[in-house]
This record gives sequence, C-alpha cells and structure tokens, in this order.
Amino acid sequence: MFELETVVTTGNKGKGIRSDCSVTIELTTDGGIQLQLDSKVKVMYGESISRLVYEIADFFEIRNARIHLEDSGALPFVIAARLEAAIKRLIQTKKEYLTPFLETNKYSTRRDIYRFSRLYLPGNTPPLMINAGLHKPNGIILDLEDAVAPSKKAEARFLVRNALRSLDFYGAERMVRINQIPKGLDDLDYVIPHNVNLILIPKCETVDHINQVNRKIREIQERTGDSTDVWLMPIIESARGIVNCYEIAQAADNIVAMAIGLEDLTADLGNKRTAEGNETFFSRSKVVIACRAAGIQPIDSVFSDVADMEALKQNVLRSKAMGFDGMGCIHPRQIKVIHEGFSPDDQEINKSKKIVKAFYEATAKGLGVVSLGTKMIDPPVVKRAQRTIELAIGMNKLSPNWMEEEENEKI
Repeated sequence: MFELETVVTTGNKGKGIRSDCSVTIELTTDGGIQLQLDSKVKVMYGESISRLVYEIADFFEIRNARIHLEDSGALPFVIAARLEAAIKRLIQTKKEYLTPFLETNKYSTRRDIYRFSRLYLPGNTPPLMINAGLHKPNGIILDLEDAVAPSKKAEARFLVRNALRSLDFYGAERMVRINQIPKGLDDLDYVIPHNVNLILIPKCETVDHINQVNRKIREIQERTGDSTDVWLMPIIESARGIVNCYEIAQAADNIVAMAIGLEDLTADLGNKRTAEGNETFFSRSKVVIACRAAGIQPIDSVFSDVADMEALKQNVLRSKAMGFDGMGCIHPRQIKVIHEGFSPDDQEINKSKKIVKAFYEATAKGLGVVSLGTKMIDPPVVKRAQRTIELAIGMNKLSPNWMEEEENEKI
C-alpha cells in the first residue's frame, strides 16, 4: 500500500508536446469541481473535453476538487488515462473508467502468423501510438519497460490499457512488453482483460518467469471469465538467459516466439556491440537453435541506427541467414527494409517452385523419392521450399494459384 497524496500531476506538458495532456488535481472540501482548461483546441472541443472531465470525476465520486487540464490535442482515451492515473493517487478505489472498445480491434492472432517486424512504442508517449498501425508492422509493442521512465510507469499502465481498447491497430498483432518479473506481473492486470494478443517478457532467465506470467494470466482470466489466447514472447537478454534458452523456449504451449535483446546482453557479457555482430554470434545462434528445436519463431534484436538503411539491410540479411524469422524495430522507416529482407527473393522463390512442383509430380506418380534433375530432394528441403512458397504468397510476391497459372501458360 502507498500513501495517498493531496495534489497530483500526471501526463506531459511543455514545448513540443502534442497529442497529450497534463492533469493536476487537488482535492478540496467544498466548491464542487473547479476546472481550468487550457487547450489548443478549446474553441472546437472545449465543451466535450470538459464534459469528459466532469463525467470521470463523478464516476470516481470526486465531488470537490480543483482540476487544471493543460491539453495539447490529446484524444479522449489519453485524457481519461491521465485523469484516472491522477485520481488513483488521491483516493483508494477499485473502480476502472474504461474507454469504449473499438470493434475493429476485437481480433485474435494465430501462433504461426508472420512476425517479421514488431514496432516498439513507448507506453507513455501517445503521439507515437496514434498512427503507428498505418505503417503496417506485423506487431505493435506498447512498451512498459525500458521506454518508460521509472516515475511514469504507474500512469503508463492506464494509457496502455486505454490504447488497447480505443486505438486502431489496423490489424497488427497487439503486443505489450511488461516490466521485469516480478514487477511486470502487476502490469498484466492492466492489459490481459483488454484483448492483448501477445506479452513480451523482458530479461527472461528461467522457466519460473514463464510459469509466474502464465499463473497470473490464468488468475485474471478466471476472474473475468475470458478465455482468449494470450501468446508469450520471452526476450533473452543475459548470459543466464542464453544458458537456459531451450528450457525457456519449450516451457509452455502459449510461447510462440523467443527474441534476443543484444543491448542488455552485450552489457551483461561485458563486450561492445558492433554492426557485424561477431561478439554475439554464439548467443544468437543458440537462440535460433533453441527456437527451432522447440518449434517456435526465433526473433532477432532491434537495429539501433534508424538513419542507416543500408546497414539495416545488411543486418537483416545476416539475421535471415542465421535463421531468424524477424526482428524488432524502433522507427517506422525500418519496417519496409525488414519486410523486404525477411521475405524470399526471386531466386529463392523460383528454386522453391521447382522443388515443390517436383514433389507434387513425384507424389502423383506414387514415387517415394523426389528428384530435381540429377539431385535427390530430401523431405526437409521440400518442407523448406513449401515454407518459402507460403511466405511468397503471404507477401504478395506470388499468386496463390501459381502452379495452375504456370500450367495454363504452357497450353
């Protein structure tokens, strides 16, 4: 339990702040709700903003208070989050003011969807969230861990919760990176009931970290009556995590991918991270092998230089060659390069088409052996070719009816 305050300020204000607000509340003994609204959009939206503030104050049974709202174009879900975060530092209540749930966000994701890119967004910075889905990353990560200042983590939970409910993700997988265990377990109360698709577990070092998260998820779902699948992506970021990565990868059925975080890992190893990545080759290889052995997706770390697209491209190609299925990104401009790098190129597609056609022809003839020219094709090679074809179709690089279309061209 924490000591309640008498005057509280939440949110962000000042030069350069946009799509956000700052809320200062002081409880009083009389006078009702005294609202001072300073807003860039007061002429157009002042009445609706004021109505929202009064509604939330009434919801939490705040009868007398001085409220100063400094608005820089914040959307209603942001204002509601900032106001609720402030109120809950003033009074003890279990009530939640939940913003409307956007119907288009009520979707689940499959365990085997493409996760080429996952875009990190600071969980306490609304302007970076609002249009992130337009850039079409495979996943959007609302980050409650490293991207949020320690003093802002509590209020960021309300903002992330409201974003999950009210922000359009345009079909991207809805991800949240919680804080390190055990603190991150408290984050789950704010995200699990609100249709999050995947939880990233930072600095995961043991199977017990996975078990603790899944126990908390089950407790929340039993309490709310929800049974929606929530996938897990542990992030390996320490020497201990590397040692235990296979045990972690196969620790639970809802683990669909495992990522590696190279900034923290190199700090833990005591070496300097380089563009070539030789210092982490063993660690990355071990993560890939552990994931393949466990049947989940290996996901590479972020590339921190957002201005150097050529270096990013080379990093993606090295990552793909090592066996990774995707990587994180910290700027929307990285998404296109990552998608192009991890998707199959024309040479890979053409080779795979020949292998798959040879497989079907051999199967149609009842042959137990597949050959292409003078080479025998082993089952793992066929499987890899089929996967490449699936990727090419999924990335719109190949028609789903390519085999039939090629046969028609011969006629």
